[in-house]
Amino acid sequence: MEEWVGSLWHKYITRKANTDNLAAKVEFSEVKKSVALVYRALGGDHVKRVEAASRQDYLVRRTLLQKIAGENLQTSLAWQDDESLRLPESLAIFSDSSLNKDLYLWLAVLAANQETPFTHWARDNQSLVVKVLAKYPYLSKRYYRLAQAFVEARPIQKNLSLKEKLLEEAIIQAILTPGSVQHFPQVNYAPQAVFLWLYPSAYVDPIIKAEQQDEMEQLTQKTESNHNNNQPKSTRKKAQREDSGNEKDGMMIFRLESMFSWSEFSKLDRGSDDSDEDEEENQRVADDLDKITLAKTQQQQKSAAIKLDLDLPSAAEDDIPLGQGIKLPEWHYKKQQLEKDRCLLQAMLPKNAKPLPLPSNLRKQAKVIKAQFEQLQSVRYWLKGQVQGEELDLNAWLDHHIEAKISPTADKGLYQSFRGEHRDLSCLLLADLSMSTDAHIDNEHRVIDVVKDSMLLFGEALHAVGDNFAMYGFSSVKRNHIRFSVLKNFTESYNDNIRGRIQAISPGFYTRMGAAIRQATKVILEQKTSQKLLLILTDGKPNDIDHYEGRFGIEDTHQAILEARQQGIKPFCITIDQQAEEYLPYLFGSTGFAVIMRPAQLPVKLPQLYHQLTDH
Repeated sequence: MEEWVGSLWHKYITRKANTDNLAAKVEFSEVKKSVALVYRALGGDHVKRVEAASRQDYLVRRTLLQKIAGENLQTSLAWQDDESLRLPESLAIFSDSSLNKDLYLWLAVLAANQETPFTHWARDNQSLVVKVLAKYPYLSKRYYRLAQAFVEARPIQKNLSLKEKLLEEAIIQAILTPGSVQHFPQVNYAPQAVFLWLYPSAYVDPIIKAEQQDEMEQLTQKTESNHNNNQPKSTRKKAQREDSGNEKDGMMIFRLESMFSWSEFSKLDRGSDDSDEDEEENQRVADDLDKITLAKTQQQQKSAAIKLDLDLPSAAEDDIPLGQGIKLPEWHYKKQQLEKDRCLLQAMLPKNAKPLPLPSNLRKQAKVIKAQFEQLQSVRYWLKGQVQGEELDLNAWLDHHIEAKISPTADKGLYQSFRGEHRDLSCLLLADLSMSTDAHIDNEHRVIDVVKDSMLLFGEALHAVGDNFAMYGFSSVKRNHIRFSVLKNFTESYNDNIRGRIQAISPGFYTRMGAAIRQATKVILEQKTSQKLLLILTDGKPNDIDHYEGRFGIEDTHQAILEARQQGIKPFCITIDQQAEEYLPYLFGSTGFAVIMRPAQLPVKLPQLYHQLTDH
């Protein structure tokens, strides 16, 4: 009974405290495609993700009902950084749903035209609005319609101090007349969210504190985290010293949901880390901490200093390495330069691979595909009646001899020439063997099983048509361990040895795609054919556990593809990632990729796509 009454009370008080127009609510998912289209069409960064912003703490004055209901503690705001544009999860500000949709589009237009980070949140937003309205005059009517409706819908609070009232008046005037307000009073609380403006990056603490130096940091989040600056800033942190305790070194087993936040101190020996992360990344992590806790540790024993990388298998269980590794460059998009010898790629052969025939469940499909590919086989024939040629055309000579006896006749072609329609091309298939391929697509099959079947049928098809081809796989663990699995090189014949290698592959680690593409480019460039096709088979976007995650990986892969195209190679991507249309057009162009909606169809679709790409 108590719980029932409590649930009724919670629903009632929450509904009374909520000021949203729920009947006109618009979810971000409903407008995501149109918002992304507007953002990129007006000059927004094509590689940025356009996603919903998670709710975050936002310290504002709340009404009594909101305090009782525990409402209005967090808000979903619009902001962007180097990786993505984030817009509110939903908008229910206006009673008209069309206005809420227009607000999403307006925020996309603002974001597309923001060129520099905010130095003064309110003044910079005003300048941005003025710039957009001058650049796109036809948006003026839509903006002022939004501005007027926003001001009318803005809740009026009676318990504001004089400075807070002046601040609210300044914000309203800045919205109705952009660029007209330059002074904003300092207050201890943030104003009610201004959904017509963009906010700074969410990497920083959203709580507004009176003691911050810049006056506009009283209105919203800190402007930018220190990792956006070229020069490190000196900041003061709250310090706390703790005893490290007497716990012994050892393995720590925990559930992820029970982890402490970064600011909390736990008496556990964390060991040391010799990773070579960028200095700017370490600086960003330090800046995110409110309090840095230092502990006096016990002197570490030599036996405790042994480090094990649990991600990598032991040499006895690992694949067979070929050579000492190959150094490759990597693109640093922030520096806009190719960093020489930054990656180490290791060619490997699958361990325990033995000659195997084509699996029985694929033989029927292989027979059908081979019949289709017979149409692409090289056709050779004799061209008759030629003036010059390799051999005498006996039929033409006999006709000429008889005609010459009857009456004088002009000389005709008496030779025949051998011609061949030769398919002068080479194809390299590069398969993503990252750990995500260990995922199941149904109760019986994993992604890696589909990849194996696809490569086997692909090999059967190209072997039947006689095309020059090679097959490789790749995965990675940071930049110094990029695994490049040799399944078939260009000089090897397709036989049971190759089929055995394909069936021996297993899910690897991460997806450092740029380095794999660069090595595949080097391999295929050694072929003397006039056409070179690089097929990339993947189930997700580039990533790794170091800085390669996010935009760094996307930009490096994009640069590797540009390098391949400049050398006469045609890259084409086949993916089963349902979100691929968010990033593949930037990487491969609008016609440079294909998304397989049903992963189970990949084994049949892959040879068909190759047929279409090479039929001409």
